[in-house]
Amino acid sequence: MISLASTHRVHFAVGDEHTARGVVDALTEIFFEGQAAIAAFERPDSRWDVTVHFAEPPDQPLVRELVANAAGADIAAGITFDTVEAKDWVKASLEDLVPVPAGRFVVHGQHDRDRIAPNKLGIEIEAALAFGTGHHGTTRGCLLLLDQALKAWRPRRVLDLGTGTGVLAIAAAKALHEKVLASDIDPPSVQVARDNARLNVSGHLVRTVRATGFSAPQFTQSALFDLVLANILANPLRQLAGPMARHLAPSALVILSGLLPHQAPAVIAAYRARGLVPVRHLRIEGWSSLLLRKVN
Repeated sequence: MISLASTHRVHFAVGDEHTARGVVDALTEIFFEGQAAIAAFERPDSRWDVTVHFAEPPDQPLVRELVANAAGADIAAGITFDTVEAKDWVKASLEDLVPVPAGRFVVHGQHDRDRIAPNKLGIEIEAALAFGTGHHGTTRGCLLLLDQALKAWRPRRVLDLGTGTGVLAIAAAKALHEKVLASDIDPPSVQVARDNARLNVSGHLVRTVRATGFSAPQFTQSALFDLVLANILANPLRQLAGPMARHLAPSALVILSGLLPHQAPAVIAAYRARGLVPVRHLRIEGWSSLLLRKVN
């Protein structure tokens, strides 16, 4: 339930998504669920706004220290602290997020639930963390490639690796009406993905687990995957090329994103060395998304 009591707000801006993720991770480690609600949104100028709401006045020196460690002293110096009068601030923060179309999929908030066309697959996201809401080029790129792939092919065993808010897992589950395994290294993200799957009436199809890469027992117990979706970052994607190839069925497809265009060749090379060849390369809002196929 969202509290309508006055809240104490902390706000600052950082230069890129990677830094925003680092700051959010640092704050999440210290302030547990119930103590603070953290939201990060990309601005039109590609910078990221980070806002934290506290029920009680926060320890300002501690907040500045955490932000300085994660993003630098200049960012910490620009933090503003104020009090927000009673209102549904989570709803208000999401009302500016317009529905994002991606092929047959439309990612939207609760306020746009009734505006989704009947022939579209709506994915409703109301998470506290905005990574993976569909309002970022990496998520939209993955959804567009997923839509394209599913027009001519029906995978049975699907993995969303680094699921975040669960958007990709929910999209695959809704389109295929098949079970999807969704994993993330971050426990709060696993819970967010689980909650979002239930919100989208896909909780019976999306199985969420905490895992680092392919190390969880669920991966050794599962059959080889026909489709893997991984919207993370370039370096982890390169490191996962070998383990991922070992968990792929013959002719499996892999959709990768979270990399800048200049990082794409190195990622493609890492996967080509493991028997995966590029099928399509999308560039959206300065980010690359890749569709690869495993060669038998």
